[in-house]
Amino acid sequence: MSSDRWIRRYHPTESAPVRLVCFPHAGGSASYWHPLSTALRPEVDVLAVQYPGRQDRFTETPLAGITELAAQVVAALGRPDGRPLALLGHSMGAVIAYETARRLERAGSGPAHLFVSGRRAPDRGRPETVHLLGEEELVAHTAALGGTDPSLLADPEIRALALPALRADYAALAGYRPDPPRPLGCPVTALVGDADPVTSEDDARAWEQYSGGEFELDVFSGGHFYLNGRHDEIAAVVSRHLKALV
Repeated sequence: MSSDRWIRRYHPTESAPVRLVCFPHAGGSASYWHPLSTALRPEVDVLAVQYPGRQDRFTETPLAGITELAAQVVAALGRPDGRPLALLGHSMGAVIAYETARRLERAGSGPAHLFVSGRRAPDRGRPETVHLLGEEELVAHTAALGGTDPSLLADPEIRALALPALRADYAALAGYRPDPPRPLGCPVTALVGDADPVTSEDDARAWEQYSGGEFELDVFSGGHFYLNGRHDEIAAVVSRHLKALV
């Protein structure tokens, strides 16, 4: 498997002392992280994950499971290159980042830091039924979270391209069965919006039991997509932790 299918590097920086792998939300794509890559260059080499079924991979069938996605990302990352590696995921991406961290640890190359954004800790299970919604209800749910311009999903052609991957991602979340909580071998930083309708501050704070080092909770004003347009602020938080690694 070619890593070119799974990993996008918008500002390749081989001289950067640390790498950061970014995982998009449900229905999201690698390009969501382009602004953060811009904000972090050249100090951080940012790698953005591109899931199948979207953008330049739209002809591929979306994967059905969170753990399968994580396993594919681990394979795409390949061997360590000697630089510390950190992981950052938003919403569904936070869960995939966590499962990726677990697999990297089992392979003997665990991450140096895990950032989880806009997602409750894995043991805070709740029924996931979004994938069962009808088309209009699914579009309305997506618009309510604020991650997608409503005018885009009003276009029938864009809907036809975007909704299958979105529904598949929510189905993957519905089928996710995490193992009992066990600390990773690295610090964990959780980020959340103070008005997030799907992830409370308490839900985000529950990630503390997954941290193998220091834990920090950063709360921002805003909803589920609090980070839209605020990548400089997110970059400042990430940079503060990554600088400590080198």
